Amino acid sequence: MQLRKTLLVGLVSVALLSGCSLFNSEEDVVTMSPLPKVENQFTPNKAWSTSVGDGIGEFYSHLRPAFQDSTIYAADRHGIVKALDADSGNEKWKVDLSEKTGFFSSNLPALLSGGITVSGDKAYVGSEKAVVYALNTADGTVAWQTKVAGEAISRPVISDGMVLIHTSNGLLQALNESDGAVKWTVNLDMPSLSLRGESAPSVAFGAAIVGGDNGRVSAVLLQQGQLIWQQRISQPSGATEIDRLNDVDTTPVIVEGIVYALGYNGNLTALDLRSGQIIWKRELGSVNDFIVDAGRIYLIDQNDRVVALSTEGGVTVWTQSDLLHRNLTPPVMYNGYLVTGDAEGYLHWINTTDGRFVAQQEVDSSGFLSAPMVAGDKLVIQARGGKVYAFTR
Repeated sequence: MQLRKTLLVGLVSVALLSGCSLFNSEEDVVTMSPLPKVENQFTPNKAWSTSVGDGIGEFYSHLRPAFQDSTIYAADRHGIVKALDADSGNEKWKVDLSEKTGFFSSNLPALLSGGITVSGDKAYVGSEKAVVYALNTADGTVAWQTKVAGEAISRPVISDGMVLIHTSNGLLQALNESDGAVKWTVNLDMPSLSLRGESAPSVAFGAAIVGGDNGRVSAVLLQQGQLIWQQRISQPSGATEIDRLNDVDTTPVIVEGIVYALGYNGNLTALDLRSGQIIWKRELGSVNDFIVDAGRIYLIDQNDRVVALSTEGGVTVWTQSDLLHRNLTPPVMYNGYLVTGDAEGYLHWINTTDGRFVAQQEVDSSGFLSAPMVAGDKLVIQARGGKVYAFTR
């Protein structure tokens, strides 16, 4: 069984599980915090906005744009992929990856998911139909497409001539960057119940470091597909099935030989890259990717607290608790500020020194789920409804 993470508050408020009782009383219902009142120190400027299909709608999908060489690549769940000029938002090309079914029939959606990755002259994106596409960045034509072992709901990662895909059934696969042929497959193990989401791997010194649904972080040799080490950072515990979920769905961050990893219902953990041994850990849980920058770790926990910690021992520097249960996106660092979106379509700008709000703006009523990104001098974010926005400070 697999539990889908939803837009609704508290991360998991509707369980798509047959025959499993996860919520037994009104005590399980959590309430979204009211919008905090912020006196803007500046007003972010909307440079442009444009629509890319229908977005992700109400589905749980971290489909998000990518940026390279003054071009933004964005997609919707149905199968529309567009290349946009980063300065103007004007369309350079558009392709439709949905499956043609006949003259009088509507196309079957491609169910794109997990985010676009651009490397060299190719843009890569996976789908819930277990297909990975490589598109030529010049015109959007399909260079190759490969059937993988399961839903490709995490972002493809490119390294050492390989495209790394972490599938929803707990497999890490390496595809040849040139033709999409499967080079190797590693089974990372899969519990009977997990959250809907997979960790994208990080790569360093010829190894892929990836989180698993079993609460472990694994290191895999890239060339051989050989498991080097595994370390558990999240231990199942608690009275309910939700309490015992212990997925590591966040992307590990590697800085100066240290792997920082974060699990749901688990720990923020610093590991030695070579051995996987635990250096320190803090009891913090999340499914959102986090940032390590200049000796600090910035993360959004599973209750939507924004927290800054020291990389030396994980000591808390500050905590911002005014956005509880607003279903925040993973944060991004832009112009020295932390920026995160929420389920009601607001962007929140936070001072990295003390955690205070410096700006807030209402952007899109369909809300945000996927992380903002930095594209040159612009902050870019895609809303659930498919619209892509670019802001400048």
